[in-house]
Amino acid sequence: MTFSLVARCASTGMFGVAIASSSPAVAARCSYARSGVGAVASQNVTDPTLGPFALDLMQGGLTAAEAIAGVQKQGNFIEYRQVLAIDTQGRTAIHSGPNSLGIWTQAEGLDVASGGNLLANDGVPAAIVAGFVESTGHIGDRLIAAMQAGLAAGGEAGPIHSAGLKIVDKVSWPVADLRCDWTEDCPIEAIATAWGVYKPQLDAYIQRAIDPRDAPSYGVPGDD
Repeated sequence: MTFSLVARCASTGMFGVAIASSSPAVAARCSYARSGVGAVASQNVTDPTLGPFALDLMQGGLTAAEAIAGVQKQGNFIEYRQVLAIDTQGRTAIHSGPNSLGIWTQAEGLDVASGGNLLANDGVPAAIVAGFVESTGHIGDRLIAAMQAGLAAGGEAGPIHSAGLKIVDKVSWPVADLRCDWTEDCPIEAIATAWGVYKPQLDAYIQRAIDPRDAPSYGVPGDD
C-alpha cells in the first residue's frame, strides 16, 4: 500500500520524508518532520498520532531507536503499524508490525531509512536506500532520486496514486511540503515536477516569511 523514506542531510541538518501510496492523500496522514528534531513516516493501516508522538519523544532527548521503542510500548494496535524514524545524529529505527500488508520489508543506511508494505517485491526499500545514499545535492533532489529508484525496483504491488515530499530546515515550518493527493498518472513524477519548480524559490519563500523587506520580487503581474 505504501513505500517511503526518512532522511537527513549531514551537511545542512535538513530532514526530509518522501512517500507514495495507492491510497489517496498519503502524505496528509503519514509524513512528519520537525526542524532540529527528526523525521518520521507512520504508515500501514495508519495511526496519524504516532508521527507527532515519536517526534515529541525525540525532541525530549530520545534517540530514534528509543522513540520507536516508545511507539511500540504505547501505540494502539501496534502490530498493524509501520513506523520509520531518524534523529539529529542520523540514527534510524523502524517498527514493522507482523500484520503489515502483503510483502513488507525495511532497509536502513547512512542517514536514511526506508520501509514499505504491499510491495511488488522485498527489494524495494533497499533500492530506495541505495538511491538516497548514492545520490548527491540538495536533500530534495536525493529524496526524489530515492523514490524513483524504489519505483524502478518495482514499487507497490499495484498502481500508486498519491505521493508527497516534506523538508524541514532551521525554521519552525516545513520549507517544502509538496503533495499529489490523487492522480491516474505517476504521483512521484508529479512531485518531481513540482520540486523542480519549487526548489529555485525555496530560499525566497523563507526570506519573505522572516523579513519581506529583503525578499526578492514576487514575480506576479504588477509586482515592481
